[in-house]
Amino acid sequence: MDELVTGDAVVLGLRPARLPSRALATAIDLAVAGAAYLLVTVGIVLSAGSLDEAAVAALAVGSFLLVLVGGPIAVETLSHGRSLGKMACGLRVVRDDGGPIRFRHALVRGAMGVLEILFSVGVVASVASLVSARGRRIGDVFAGTLVVRERVPTPYRSAVPPPPPWLVGRFAELDLSAVPDDLWLAIRQYLTRMGQLDAGVSRSVAERLADDLAARTGAPAPREVPAGAYLAAVVNERQARDARRAFGPGFGAASAPVVPGAGAGSPVVPPPPPAGPPGDSSTASGTSSPVPPATGFAPPA
Repeated sequence: MDELVTGDAVVLGLRPARLPSRALATAIDLAVAGAAYLLVTVGIVLSAGSLDEAAVAALAVGSFLLVLVGGPIAVETLSHGRSLGKMACGLRVVRDDGGPIRFRHALVRGAMGVLEILFSVGVVASVASLVSARGRRIGDVFAGTLVVRERVPTPYRSAVPPPPPWLVGRFAELDLSAVPDDLWLAIRQYLTRMGQLDAGVSRSVAERLADDLAARTGAPAPREVPAGAYLAAVVNERQARDARRAFGPGFGAASAPVVPGAGAGSPVVPPPPPAGPPGDSSTASGTSSPVPPATGFAPPA
């Protein structure tokens, strides 16, 4: 398991794929790509009877680049990190922070894979994966990616909890471009493990991560929002942006209502309900107010 240790000595983990499963997935991918390359080569030979040697050589190089290099890059980009071999072995390529990869990640991995896998017959990739603590080959290091296991035992499968409904869409204008991948990774791992931590340690880790995130975005975290809820809301916003980039503008849209006249996309952010005695759902003015559904985050003190 890949470990990340916080300042409070709390260990947060991933489940990266190791060499045996990665080698099996790569072998399946190479078998499929090799079969496709063989069919293309046979087609070129059969149809190149009237061509000279230079043209045949150019077609051979072009088919190699198209099938054995461009094919895996296109498959990983379109499937968001899941080739046929990885689907068969339950693996996926993700960014260092756990998010979906894009074309540039697949391009770097594919270009380095020519040297690591094809030209060296997998020796370089195997050695790099064995040496790396996270099982990464050189292409993963340069691309900022990680191959993780998708099919894991149920106790280890944890999703990032959703933010409170009154925070959905609140950080739509936040600039997240300067937030590094290792900070996203720490935040995501904290959110999936916060229920297993001591309350005091969980609050301390959340506040430290919220301060780091606010420093990177250039916008201070709202004082009235608990640190854990703030982290979940920002991660939810980043996931929504990734979904819109990957699948189109109709995905990941915030569902919060909009204030009339406040401009498109300006969500209403109702304040959290005032604290009261347990079981009392009345407000300070004596009027009854429904209790909001639980989201896993404590209301602000």
